[in-house]
Amino acid sequence: MRINSLKTLLVASTAFAALSAPAVYAQSDTAAQTPASAMDNYTPVTEDMLVDPPAQDWLMFRGAYNNQGYSKLDLINKDNVGKLQLAWAWPMAEAGIQETAPLVHDGIMFLQTNNNIVEALDAKTGDLIWQYRHVLPEIPASWSYQANQARRQKASIALYDDKVILTTVDAKIVVLNAKDGKVAWEKQVLDYNVGYSYTVGPLVADGKIISAISGCSIAGTAGGCYIMAHDINTGDELWRFNTIDDPDNPKQQESWGDVPPENRWGGTPWTTGSYDPETKTTYWGVGMPGPYAELIRGSGDGSVLYTNSTVALDTETGKLKWYYQHLPRDNWDLDSPFERILVDQEVDGETHKMLVTVAGKNGIAFALDRDTGEYLWSLETVYQNVVTSIDDDGTVNINEDLVSQAVGEEFLICASVSGGKLWQAGAYSPLTNAYFVPLTEACNTVAPTQTEFTAGNAVGSVKFGPRVLPEGQTNAGLVEAIDVNPEQGESKWEYRSRPTPTSSVLATAGGLVFGGDAARDVKAWDQETGDVLWTQRLNAPIGGYPMTYEIDGEQYLVIPTGYSNSASSIASAFPEIPLPTGSGNSIFVFKLPKSDS
Repeated sequence: MRINSLKTLLVASTAFAALSAPAVYAQSDTAAQTPASAMDNYTPVTEDMLVDPPAQDWLMFRGAYNNQGYSKLDLINKDNVGKLQLAWAWPMAEAGIQETAPLVHDGIMFLQTNNNIVEALDAKTGDLIWQYRHVLPEIPASWSYQANQARRQKASIALYDDKVILTTVDAKIVVLNAKDGKVAWEKQVLDYNVGYSYTVGPLVADGKIISAISGCSIAGTAGGCYIMAHDINTGDELWRFNTIDDPDNPKQQESWGDVPPENRWGGTPWTTGSYDPETKTTYWGVGMPGPYAELIRGSGDGSVLYTNSTVALDTETGKLKWYYQHLPRDNWDLDSPFERILVDQEVDGETHKMLVTVAGKNGIAFALDRDTGEYLWSLETVYQNVVTSIDDDGTVNINEDLVSQAVGEEFLICASVSGGKLWQAGAYSPLTNAYFVPLTEACNTVAPTQTEFTAGNAVGSVKFGPRVLPEGQTNAGLVEAIDVNPEQGESKWEYRSRPTPTSSVLATAGGLVFGGDAARDVKAWDQETGDVLWTQRLNAPIGGYPMTYEIDGEQYLVIPTGYSNSASSIASAFPEIPLPTGSGNSIFVFKLPKSDS
């Protein structure tokens, strides 16, 4: 069912016109608060709140430490979702790739955007309270890959106490005062001049700022890619874990063959980790090795740990508890760093503590025992041809026929370098025990190349062909609902569409899943059936991380929109759906009419 209200669209157009002018903060007949009064009731975010977040808030990247992307709010539900109307909208401060993850606490929204701009908004009215613009260093124009990192900031803020914690593209941790946006302190973590940067945000856990560095596939950063912990008050480093050089694990060293640590690249943890406060364990996904092809990498048939793995780390010491490798011996940039979701299920009186993930671009779902790392099950979603089988003990076997033996030898690889699964996060609902995953059907050719490694640029050394649909497939887009239990994951329903999904998804206690696509449509699906109960076309591809919050008895739904690599990379598969030429980076905030909330 498609529900489009002309009144809603007119309100949206009017709101955008108003937002193009400077904000004026004054009382009005809509009872908008001034910025000063909006902050009057702001209280510190405590450790207890982080462990058990208030339902009305959205305190972290995926709502809670378990990364489920699930809200306990149910005021917007299957019965009334069709009545949603625009409450307010806000244009992002700067253009770039739309991967924002807004946070809300005590009626204040904190919004990060590209080039490390942070804004505080009144979450009821959309009025700007303050803006922080990070001063970035000048870099040479030839550093194209490194410059691109500033245009794809993901979930780069966290809340704790009366502070907003920001990780930056010049490899700093910057701590802002939540009430005024002024810098409380900052810490230079690693050297930006050699290529290190942050593209994902920190996790505040166990009294620490736990963060993961990026830039590990840039020429100057060989030998080290790190998950690190810093003191929450001073920024002093407490520990670091190197994802490509672990001297405590001989198997890890052997897995790189004859490649010494100083010639290793990759292993980037591209997505903010999850955390189990009971066991003080944090779980992070780790990305591909570099160079991408083993022919150039020099690692032979080694599995190149801990690339494409889940690592479980002790938050007190940073020591490895266990690891599991989802794709060994990657030759195709099919990295596996995406959201790790923590799920507890009671079956026959026994509590099963699981980690569930569609870890990588090939779209294979995995369930692991999160205390031991034991493999429980896996399930294929999109078409892929790189994994031939997974043994009962969890050993993943690759298709060796697709490993190039010479420079320029080309193979068609599915899924593509753009997924399959990409950064867009899935969500888990304890209402239905289902994991909802946005996916793309796509393939591309891959061939090793010989490339000079230059400052500020990646060491990938492969050539990718254009993205195409798998043979016989006409729909690029897929939202898969996976029925999760400790024994086996099975498909609950799937929703296929011509355009690809371009946003993460949000699950709610209202029985809904929200997400959107390259055709600019945000949708609400019924968690049980996959039926579309509401859809609204917006100004640009849906992006970032939809979320929800409650103020004064009203539930609000936040939908980011804007430029999307995920849309442009596979746009030729749905040429009848033209993409906007501008970035359009914005957030749209919906709520029910007063009488229905």
